[in-house]
Amino acid sequence: MLADIQASRDERNLPVDEVGITSIRYPVAVADREHGKQDTIADVSMSVDLPPGVKGAHLSRFVEVLHDTAGEITPQAIPAILDALRARLGANSARLELSFPFFLRRAAPVTGAAALMAYQCWLAGEVTGVGTYVMLGARVPVTSVCPCSKAISDYGAHNQRATITICARPRDEEGLPAQIWAEDLIEVAEAAASCPVFPLLKRPDERHVTMRAHDHPVFVEDMARAAAQALGGDTRIAWFSIEAASDESIHNHGAFARIQSPSPAEDSPQMTLRGIS
Repeated sequence: MLADIQASRDERNLPVDEVGITSIRYPVAVADREHGKQDTIADVSMSVDLPPGVKGAHLSRFVEVLHDTAGEITPQAIPAILDALRARLGANSARLELSFPFFLRRAAPVTGAAALMAYQCWLAGEVTGVGTYVMLGARVPVTSVCPCSKAISDYGAHNQRATITICARPRDEEGLPAQIWAEDLIEVAEAAASCPVFPLLKRPDERHVTMRAHDHPVFVEDMARAAAQALGGDTRIAWFSIEAASDESIHNHGAFARIQSPSPAEDSPQMTLRGIS
């Protein structure tokens, strides 16, 4: 019989807050509002706590749990995956983070020319002695036109590529997270900007999006506030954070604005995402 060194006694008697695996890429199926599921590839981090007297965690068991559950990675499935991690590794707490490209078929606004657009999204969950918390996020490229530049210029205005990043924690509904789709967050972000970004544009489309953007100038503060207003009115969401950032076109700096809603309870951690930037 082979020795099980990880399960041996550690005499230093120090607990480990988190131990696990990171930077593993794995095919997963994530929730898709239109098609039910979408196959993609995720960058995954998984961890558990380690009692003070145990030398190490069995890292292979993380991969086993991932393999068994990768066919359905949804906000509603996260609690069961976390419970499987705790049971498989004999832990009190567990954590899971997945970052993945999420593809949507986008049609150009005038010609209808269509192509796939990739959005960087993520799912994360944590279970502790306090409770289970799930997070869904999306990073959405958009266009913004400066209201000040438009107001003071004889013609035109400076515009730039911007990004709106949203993290949202679903409310608990009968023991499971409320259903929030990645598409919901993407739509909120795009509506807050001067204009969405499209994967394929013909000349009539370029004319349309250019004029639409100039008809809807916004500061980064405007984008953050508009997104916060939309999320604040969504009864499915318990907590959210928003960051709007623009890569300024005429300034030697970027610009950003951030809004975070109050935590729903003092004992609800904000779940800073370690593996997702």
